[in-house]
Amino acid sequence: MPELDAAQPKDREPDSDHAGAALASRRNFMRRVFFASGATALVTMGGAGAWAAMADDSTGTADASASPSPSGPPSGGPGGGTGGPGNQSITEEFFGLTTDGSRIDDLFTVHRTGVTTAPVVSAANAFLAGLTDTQKTATQFTVHSTEWRLWSNVDSYARQGVSLADLTDDQKALGKALLKSALSADGLESTEKIRRINQAAGEAIGNTTSFNEDAYYWTLMGTPSETEPWGFQFDGHHLVINYFVLGDQVVMSPCFWGSEPTTMEIDGETVTVCHEEVAASLAFIDSLTDAQQKVAIASSTKTSESMKAGAFSDNTVQAYEGLRGNALDPAQKKKLLGIVEAFVGRAKADAAKVRMAEVRRYLDDTYVTWAGGTGDDDAFYVRVHSPVVWVEVDCQAPGPLRGAYGGADGVPTQMHVHSIIRTPNGNDYGRELLRQHYLTSPHHR
Repeated sequence: MPELDAAQPKDREPDSDHAGAALASRRNFMRRVFFASGATALVTMGGAGAWAAMADDSTGTADASASPSPSGPPSGGPGGGTGGPGNQSITEEFFGLTTDGSRIDDLFTVHRTGVTTAPVVSAANAFLAGLTDTQKTATQFTVHSTEWRLWSNVDSYARQGVSLADLTDDQKALGKALLKSALSADGLESTEKIRRINQAAGEAIGNTTSFNEDAYYWTLMGTPSETEPWGFQFDGHHLVINYFVLGDQVVMSPCFWGSEPTTMEIDGETVTVCHEEVAASLAFIDSLTDAQQKVAIASSTKTSESMKAGAFSDNTVQAYEGLRGNALDPAQKKKLLGIVEAFVGRAKADAAKVRMAEVRRYLDDTYVTWAGGTGDDDAFYVRVHSPVVWVEVDCQAPGPLRGAYGGADGVPTQMHVHSIIRTPNGNDYGRELLRQHYLTSPHHR
């Protein structure tokens, strides 16, 4: 089935001119700033059929004047974490996070997992069916589109797709049903809380134009299918979910979860988010002996920005640092896994079980590094890094919503948290599985 091309919008409905113009403006911005990537890297790995399939990317995110050529691994050092203004660019083809610029082979394979993905396929099809033609054209991209990589946690970022603000109540319900089909109850609750706090904090500082619960965008890559690769992205301030599906395999990364503030009184209710990863991180560092802490803790001070692989840092090169998993006792290993589980547990239980089994296989080769304090209320940064998983929890200095809780300028706090989970060695966005699918599937040869 041919996929819709976001660069070729269908005829607009009579009442959609304004929305269409805004979407076109966002697309033109993307064309100027970004170039298409991914297809040329594939050809260097072999497979003419895969090359032809991956090269057919007419999503509208590419600059027509760009002429990308096959390239090797990234040469840069660790990437920035904010994805903020001035750092919104893709300068290299996708390669993935590595420790030295070289990927480890054979970590990820196309195989059966037993994960039930039919409900996600059904919910995605229902969501698409509920959109108007104009909305669908703006929302659906090819599965290998650069759009996967064009996400940011920053509120002012110019996103593509269709926003919640542009959806009817019925359409919003279909979108929520899609999230519910992919996420656990805790994962869905976290998305709702982040949006609620974003709205309430915006009201507290008198700026709901920039900070509200509807400034979140949907994009779908590919055509929802039980056999062919596809996925979706839900993208907005402090909340980004990338969800790739291939048969019964799921890759839910990169996913960004954050909030400012992380706890707030809303309509008489205390709403708290990002507590799980903070609590799990502190429980782990507290379980270490003094000697182990000396290895794990790189610095007792915390800078305002420590994240290495946030938005637009898909190719970060970062050597392992800190304490290695093989130096931990069984109880400490369980607490280390608890940090990862805080993120992985936001997916459905069957997908989370498969992911955690993957993480456990490399537990002895997992490293943890820490910066900042270790007290219950101290600001800190932690990175958990192995061949198959990368997690960062970063207590930030107060940002644009500091007025909602009285944060002090330049002083990191648990009231402003950024956190992310990624899949190193080329499988963010399911890219390695996608490559293998095009290389090995008979109908793509």
